[in-house]
Amino acid sequence: MTGNELAEWVIDARQRTFDIVADLTDEQLMSPYLAIVNPLLWEIGHVAWFQEKWVLRDTCQAEPIREDADALWDSIAISHETRWDLPLPSREGTLWYMREVRDRIVDRLQRGEPSEGLTYFVRYTTYHEDMHNEAFTYTRQTLEYPPPHFTTVPESPPDIGGGALVGDAEIPGGTLMLGATPDEPFVFDNEKWAHPVEVKLFSIARAAVTQSEFAAFTEEDGYCRKELWSAAGWEWRESVDAMHPVYWQRSGNGWLRRHFDKWAPLEPHLPVIHVNYYEAEAYCRWAGRRLPTEAEWETAAAAESDSSGDGFSSRKRRFPWGDELPTPEHANLDWNAMGCIDVGACPKGDSAFGCRQMIGNVWEWTSTPFRPYPGFEIDPYKEYSEPWFETRKVLRGGCWTTRSRLLRNTWRNFYTPDRRDVLAGFRTCAI
Repeated sequence: MTGNELAEWVIDARQRTFDIVADLTDEQLMSPYLAIVNPLLWEIGHVAWFQEKWVLRDTCQAEPIREDADALWDSIAISHETRWDLPLPSREGTLWYMREVRDRIVDRLQRGEPSEGLTYFVRYTTYHEDMHNEAFTYTRQTLEYPPPHFTTVPESPPDIGGGALVGDAEIPGGTLMLGATPDEPFVFDNEKWAHPVEVKLFSIARAAVTQSEFAAFTEEDGYCRKELWSAAGWEWRESVDAMHPVYWQRSGNGWLRRHFDKWAPLEPHLPVIHVNYYEAEAYCRWAGRRLPTEAEWETAAAAESDSSGDGFSSRKRRFPWGDELPTPEHANLDWNAMGCIDVGACPKGDSAFGCRQMIGNVWEWTSTPFRPYPGFEIDPYKEYSEPWFETRKVLRGGCWTTRSRLLRNTWRNFYTPDRRDVLAGFRTCAI
């Protein structure tokens, strides 16, 4: 990438951060303590601090903009529960710092072609901000704030279809090279490196589980039937007295779902969202299905049949539809729809085996624990992956808020199995 292209990314990501919090009051920026969210005033400052640390201070050897920045925004050193008690700068002081970091980085990028190291860390810290912007979005959902408004309004989406999409895709067995290859311009450490995995023949749903399908599980007392839940899942369900998805409520004989600050009837063909791993696992047992493994998910998204049809070709697609960069016709990303779309939409984004929306709309839980690949190579930001191995489950595919520049078929997300504030759903496999 050129320096000017990188500068455009930095400006774009920072503007998205500004937009997501622009309408919030000072009190909303310092919401009451919750274990699953950060105070937004702290978190937007952290995003700029992370960029200053890695780009300006470490790579460019610049002096700190604020001498107290590490004491305020270093997420590794500052425990979660203390982030509400820090002597944070005011809203305007925080925004000034964020603009200052942005402007100094843009200035360096526009002086000439950036070095390999500068390019790497600008990309890394932009992706870091993109991930936090997704977190800011589900924080607004958690706290029942209205949806954000953006200075750049997405174009009207093209005609991408809709409705349901039933049935399974039959995937042949074979050897998949799971993970990323060194020719990818940028990968995170947990994607390194592609290694052979044997995948047996399997059948996977062409689409994610819908709200209407999950409502049937709920109506049949799925949350009360212990036999459907793992021991850990049942312990979680009892601990929070879960009887339905977190943002649902009864309305007569039906259900309402909260989207930010508004309640609306369930949309039958939209994917179920804000369900955790345990809920997905229980639904699968009720439906006589199972969650895909991570290798099965990547096979369905990225592999192509060989000439015989009995195995996989040596080529693996960067995106389900091929190597063309995502557009709104391929996938629901970048806040373009300001929410989920029908699971039958975006046929142009189908994988080689006919699976739809494996990129975008909702993150998809897999059954695979988050672990390092063979030959794991840690990134300079050592805390990105390694501390979380064995304690999380892998999710794949991105969601409607994920930036299109961030994703590819090998991208791995990871959350603890109890998290249902995140923008996650799932698809199922036949047993």
